[in-house]
Amino acid sequence: MQHAEMINSETREAIENCMSCSTMCEETIAYCMDMPATMMDATSLRTLMDCAAITRVCADMMCRMSSMQREMCAMCARICTMCAEMAAKLSGDAQMMKLAEACRACAASCQAMAGAAA
Repeated sequence: MQHAEMINSETREAIENCMSCSTMCEETIAYCMDMPATMMDATSLRTLMDCAAITRVCADMMCRMSSMQREMCAMCARICTMCAEMAAKLSGDAQMMKLAEACRACAASCQAMAGAAA
């Protein structure tokens, strides 16, 4: 059996959610930098950067079936939840709502993966 065939559909979905979330975080960072007035404080921007990085690393670890993927998925779910809550506070902004949605989807799939058997 080839490696790609060993990755189940739940893991594949979690990988896709992580990559989508990471991309949305990066797009939102650029969006915030292009805004004439800063809409986020430094702490919120750091949360966004952390979320982009952690989701990317988490996807990589699931792709290679790392023995540490459950722990990374748990951390990823936590940072995605934090980022979603932060974005939801800016409810009048469409970009932030897309970010919150991507973060919630990633948090849910990573939480499921964190609880999955190793």
